[in-house]
Amino acid sequence: MSELNHPILTQSFAAIDREVGDHSLNEAEYAIARRVIHSTADFDFLHLLQFSPGAISSGINALQQGVPIVVDVSMVERGIVGMVAKTTQNPVMIAVDRAPVAEGGKTRTETGLLRCFEQYPEAIYAIGNAPTALLALCAELPHSTFQPALIIGAPVGFISVLEAKQALKNTPVPQIRVEGRKGGSPVAAAIVNALLVLASEQM
Repeated sequence: MSELNHPILTQSFAAIDREVGDHSLNEAEYAIARRVIHSTADFDFLHLLQFSPGAISSGINALQQGVPIVVDVSMVERGIVGMVAKTTQNPVMIAVDRAPVAEGGKTRTETGLLRCFEQYPEAIYAIGNAPTALLALCAELPHSTFQPALIIGAPVGFISVLEAKQALKNTPVPQIRVEGRKGGSPVAAAIVNALLVLASEQM
């Protein structure tokens, strides 16, 4: 697993540790927050990341069991495929690619994400770009017998972003959520990558 600890990454993490100093996160939460900070150079994420009880362990267990990772857009997929290949080798699916044409009243990403949920309701869902897809997923959850192992809610922007994150907060599903307008594909990918490293370390 030496590839997971590139010297530059190790030096960057050490620099982040020095700047963060004392914090209230547990070890696994901080491992995720630190990787997000490394990807964004934004220390606000130390406080913006929210973890529901048991979310990290649920994600780790799911990764170790080989569940699919469903991402909303290709930018998230590109950010995680290298780490997936080095660690747990879970299948990765891009929601928008599942919908060449959008269904009426929906975006392609919404349409594709709902198709993925129909087929893989117990997958890990990582959303870094499309708040409408996160809203659609949250709307489906009460009607499903099976629930995702983890939802990573990190869309970025100004339209429907706060509403989507609030909808996720109101569900009982294990979740890692970025509060406020910040987020994005690099953030969602960093969260997944941190979980992949944690999962591989515990295998």
